[in-house]
Amino acid sequence: MTLLQQTIARELLDAADRGATISSITTRHPEFGWDDAYRALAAVHAMRAARGEVMVGRKIGFTNRNLWPVYGATSPIWAPVYRHTMTDAPGARATVSLAKAVQPKIEPEIAFCLRSPVPAGLTDPVAVLGHVEWMAPTFEVVHCHFADWRFTPAESAADAALHYHLVVGPRVPVDGDLATLARELQECRVALYRDNETMDLGTGANALGHPALALAFLADIVAQQPYLPPLAAGEIITTGTLTAALPIKPGEIWSSGFVGIGLAPLQVTFTD
Repeated sequence: MTLLQQTIARELLDAADRGATISSITTRHPEFGWDDAYRALAAVHAMRAARGEVMVGRKIGFTNRNLWPVYGATSPIWAPVYRHTMTDAPGARATVSLAKAVQPKIEPEIAFCLRSPVPAGLTDPVAVLGHVEWMAPTFEVVHCHFADWRFTPAESAADAALHYHLVVGPRVPVDGDLATLARELQECRVALYRDNETMDLGTGANALGHPALALAFLADIVAQQPYLPPLAAGEIITTGTLTAALPIKPGEIWSSGFVGIGLAPLQVTFTD
């Protein structure tokens, strides 16, 4: 771990704790790249673990290639999800405070809970689903510690892959006919609503062509990062937004509805 990576990690964790923005890392350190970003993420994870924060899963970002031109993304990214940054909503309703969110946005996604670690190198969604215990509708709340959502790809990875909070809806066991489920996951449609107004529409294929392939991407990249925790059974992995990421604010109620797959509608109310 270099001094630069440690310094950036402390700066990003402080920004997260305060709900503040920081100046561009790459403007100050033009050499800051992908390896620096994930090693800084590892340093942040170590600092969080040292103060008692428990990792319960991971979020994958930028799996929706339709959004790459908007944010200058060039690859999916990932980061840990912690017990305190996740809300389990078995009743399909949740309330999330935006008190320390910086420029927050909402993303409807599909999450998987691992039955067993996914090995690297899988390219068949059915094979990936064999490692999944259950799936659920989710809302990933993202935010950005760089002004006006302007960052380089490496900066977005270092910034916890823009993770703020994950809401996990009712769980559905993954078993039986996995080939049919794989087709449903790819072809399903989702609508995103704000206060009952349709804000955007999406499809399962928006997540790297298939949500299970987003999970396969995660397995591949984590296998190359021995300085970060390997995938483990029981982890909850959310696979990336199926629509545009839209700005949110306190007082709003957002919901999602899926068609073509047995996932329940999900609703979240945002507060200060």
